[in-house]
Amino acid sequence: MRDDRPAAPSGILLVDKPGGMTSHDVVARARKALGTRKIGHAGTLDPMATGLLVLGVGPATRLLTYLVGLDKTYLATIRLGAATDTDDAEGEVTATAGEGLVAAVTDAAIAAGIAQLTGDISQVPSTVSAIKVDGRRAYDRARAGEEVVLKARAVTVSRFDVLAARRTEHLIELDVVVDCTSGTYIRALARDLGAALGVGGHLSALRRTRIGDFDVAEAVPADAMDAGGLLDAAVVAARVMTRLDVDEDQARDLRHGKRLLGAGTLAGRGHLAAVDPAGRLVGILERRGADLKSAMNMPPEESE
Repeated sequence: MRDDRPAAPSGILLVDKPGGMTSHDVVARARKALGTRKIGHAGTLDPMATGLLVLGVGPATRLLTYLVGLDKTYLATIRLGAATDTDDAEGEVTATAGEGLVAAVTDAAIAAGIAQLTGDISQVPSTVSAIKVDGRRAYDRARAGEEVVLKARAVTVSRFDVLAARRTEHLIELDVVVDCTSGTYIRALARDLGAALGVGGHLSALRRTRIGDFDVAEAVPADAMDAGGLLDAAVVAARVMTRLDVDEDQARDLRHGKRLLGAGTLAGRGHLAAVDPAGRLVGILERRGADLKSAMNMPPEESE
């Protein structure tokens, strides 16, 4: 008997998250708009933050593993002169700079402080981050009044540039652009810059504009999500890794768990996106010696 039901949606959706919504709120709205519960995201944004959120829909959620670790770009505003318990403007002020200290901070001192936070650095994430500590989110423990001590982690900040600066008697606001590796906390950069300058600092605005090769200019508003905005899984995979076109026999072998013998020399290093003659993503391949094998397979269309 013919099944005339529409195919379940599948693909990657780029969303421009507004302020005041959690990433989970966006996912919940997408589930309603697209009529499916199978939706995940590649990296959260704080409720205060706006900008690019990458959603995986249907079988394409399997691709999110390969998108989470991509480099990112942020536009941010850092407020120097006060520290907060969350390292951003949503927290309670815990300290303010004494009289005259902010005025004594020179542009050269700011530049030197930023230089120390650029390149390969060791960063302690914010206490209210989503990092899990013994199975619970750090922010849940912090809000419950528990003492949270997070370990420093290695991150890379490849660009940390000041776009504009505004001064008052008690505060300095810096509009900055940051290019960084996944796992970098911009709140922590604001906190650490303020601490280095001896005046305290926190984040007052944040917008994510890029994840890997994906720009917020491509994103749809959170109130305009629909299946028409979905990017095909094969197209997305080919934007983040090398595309390898396979024939029908090779596609079938890969889907059945077989290796492509001797095919490991077909392209450069890293994962490969295997695409069949119909333009469908078969899966993500990795090298095993001289061979290629599937690290992740997409389900065939008839089972989606």
